[in-house]
Amino acid sequence: MKKILILSANPQNTDKLRLDEEVREIQAGLERAKNREKFEVISRWALRPDDLRRALLDFEPEIVHFSGHGAGNQGLALENNAGNTQLVSTESLAKLFKLFKDKVECVLLNACYSEAQAEAIYQHVNCVVGMNQAIGDRAAIEFAVGFYDALGAGRSYEDAYEFGCSAIDLEGIPEFSTPVLKSRKTTKDSSIINKEIFYQELKPNEIVKTQTVSVVVPEDPEGQVPLDSAFYIERPPIEADCYETILKPGALIRVKAPRQMGKTSLMTRILHHATGHGYQAASLNFQSADAEFLNSLEQFLQWFCASTTYELNLPDKLSDYWKGGILGSKNKCTNYFQRYLLSEINSPIALGLDEVDEVFKHPQIAADFFGLLRAWHERAKNEPIWKKLRLVIVHSKEVYIPLNINQSPFNVGLPVELPDLNQAQVQELVQRHGLQWTQEQLEQLMMLVDGHPYLVRVALYQIARGRMTLQKLKQVAPTEEGPLCDHLRRHLRNLEEDAELLAAVQLVMTSDTPVDVGSVEAFKLRSMGIIKFQGNKVMPLCDLYRQYFRDRLEVS
Repeated sequence: MKKILILSANPQNTDKLRLDEEVREIQAGLERAKNREKFEVISRWALRPDDLRRALLDFEPEIVHFSGHGAGNQGLALENNAGNTQLVSTESLAKLFKLFKDKVECVLLNACYSEAQAEAIYQHVNCVVGMNQAIGDRAAIEFAVGFYDALGAGRSYEDAYEFGCSAIDLEGIPEFSTPVLKSRKTTKDSSIINKEIFYQELKPNEIVKTQTVSVVVPEDPEGQVPLDSAFYIERPPIEADCYETILKPGALIRVKAPRQMGKTSLMTRILHHATGHGYQAASLNFQSADAEFLNSLEQFLQWFCASTTYELNLPDKLSDYWKGGILGSKNKCTNYFQRYLLSEINSPIALGLDEVDEVFKHPQIAADFFGLLRAWHERAKNEPIWKKLRLVIVHSKEVYIPLNINQSPFNVGLPVELPDLNQAQVQELVQRHGLQWTQEQLEQLMMLVDGHPYLVRVALYQIARGRMTLQKLKQVAPTEEGPLCDHLRRHLRNLEEDAELLAAVQLVMTSDTPVDVGSVEAFKLRSMGIIKFQGNKVMPLCDLYRQYFRDRLEVS
């Protein structure tokens, strides 16, 4: 029997909610369900922070349902001893549910703007539902009824979510896309699959026994992490902030991090989140632009318009908007977007621009192009048609090209700088690879590669596939024999092309304490991802880089 713990809070200084009706409808639906004997409903009202902790300890539920008010990134609204609002932070909720991750299977936050909490709790619970915006009483009740009707009929949590959204839609309520599901659903195509293991007793006339177990199939760590991958690790509150921002009129999100840190994987998820809210999405990788297009602003902007059109599955109409006259190429590009793309599509358009570092190599084109993006962003503040355009700009390097502060898109919008994975996130990734490690083993991996997402995933892939042990990896990783040799050689080639950077990295790798190598060199090395800051000084990101560069650059 699964226990459903329904927790409700409606502080007296907040709007009155129909929480009693929601609970009554859930119980009535489960009572008439064909699998009603498999569920037990437990309700707790006027929830205070201590009540939440104690209820989880006392009842150890598999399903936790919260009904009440949400406050976005600030947390959920519970009650204090006087019955007024007491906010419980997103971080505190995540830490609490981490303590119950082996018991709780699903969390449903039926509260306005609770997606941020859903994102955080999802780090520890495999299925979480939150709300990406305000949700009315009627929609909240319909979703809950549809969700538990499906569970009572024996459906999965993922199916129950779909039934909940459908219940809102069938009633003609426009909030059917407000609930958002975070799920590590196991399917035949996922990284974690079910296999039947057969056991045959040797004695005659014995019954063949079968047992179903979960077998982890490690996923190739190269390239971006697929949307349905079990190996994508979120870094709160980054994803929640991006998902919230992309839904705002004229949004601009800037994602910066060294290569192989997960920028493209994040961008893909932002665009996917947008499409889930009815947006059209397009993704452009500037590494795919032919060199000839990067030698002329006119040709580059034509390539930009044509590529965006193709990604949006619209017919090419460049010839209609790129005619002669006194208009320059930037004006023609603006007209193409305003009078064709933004007018042709009724919904907002989320446009992802990946690897824009390629444009940095051509300063004249870069100044005009990025100035154009900034101008579009400014127009979105006042012009409804430009509010429909949402931009995600992804780059690795610092922006060294000279841009007027009022013409740069790199000082507006939401800045996102992806950090390394912390130890808890690396531990989560270890577990998802089916490895049962001690704290000492985890710390050894962190010492070797820090929390660099790509390096961690390659290391765990090799170990989970049985190709080497952690001890063997530590021995070979900093050498040409190791599985990270291509990654290391790429860094070495880039350093050898810049004498000043080479001298700086030699100084960093030979010092046992953080050193000052100058601001320009420090930021370039950080853009490469091989150092980290300690105040204004820098040190190697990890032992892997220290050992490899000391050997290959023949320093000691």
